[in-house]
Amino acid sequence: MKNVGRIAFVAGVLASAFSASPPLALALGLALALAFGNPFPALTSRCSKWLLQISVVGLGFGMSLTEVVRAGRSGFLYTVIGITFAVVCGLVLGRALGVQRIPSLLISVGTAICGGSAIAAVGPVVDADEHDMAVSLGTIFVLNATALFIFPMLGHRFGLSQSQFGIWSALAIHDTSSVVAAAARYGSLALAIATTVKLTRALWILPVTFAVAALNKHKTNFQVPWFILVFLLASVARSYSPQTLVPTYTLVSGAAKIGLAVTLFFIGGGLSRNAIAQVGVRPLVQGIVLWVVVAAGSMWLVRSGLL
Repeated sequence: MKNVGRIAFVAGVLASAFSASPPLALALGLALALAFGNPFPALTSRCSKWLLQISVVGLGFGMSLTEVVRAGRSGFLYTVIGITFAVVCGLVLGRALGVQRIPSLLISVGTAICGGSAIAAVGPVVDADEHDMAVSLGTIFVLNATALFIFPMLGHRFGLSQSQFGIWSALAIHDTSSVVAAAARYGSLALAIATTVKLTRALWILPVTFAVAALNKHKTNFQVPWFILVFLLASVARSYSPQTLVPTYTLVSGAAKIGLAVTLFFIGGGLSRNAIAQVGVRPLVQGIVLWVVVAAGSMWLVRSGLL
């Protein structure tokens, strides 16, 4: 049985890398853990931390600061208010539901900014363990998958224009990839607007991570998260380097997405039946309620012409 588990583990790593799909990788890791247990617990625990941080850095090479900053100037105040509201509302919900502090914070930050990427950045800063990361990411990915199906239908149901849908989907759907997929189903203009707005929002990974690290200093010795600084430098390099280097940066960003998927496979593989039973459904309820509040509020702002 041990050999079967090891073979399944290697196959899962390869499948996660080939697909570069974080939700699929997390699901594969969880399936492995439930079926065979994790044959390499110490290795995956050690590797997941470093691979996660390196992958976050690599994602910076896929983000052009100049474009998103230019696009986001007009909506600066709303973005600050919106992110603050989502995080505070999420923490209040988590406390009311009895969700543990770290998963509650990660779900709130993931909903407020850009899903899995935000959780990947903030998690190491608050010393989130594999259980915290898996619960938070799993909640976000379930809602992302749901959004792909229901958001275009809701957009048509409420008569949103392509411009309105692009803004709404960027504000209310967690991960950038899911925003792109949902907006692409709605139309080319919706896709263009959604991508720009979402990338603008993704920039807030940096200040929010620093803020969380600073607020957490009474629990841990405050240290500037090195990988976030390098993420910023990578984004600057992408923005101001010659166009001839863009294909290279695109390859690095693609490799980072593969690394992130493998990391999530490791995280999923670190779970156990007991850990899942201890978590329960409360984090999922928190994520759903917060998502509905954010989506409904964003819809109202878009339809009223305030956005």
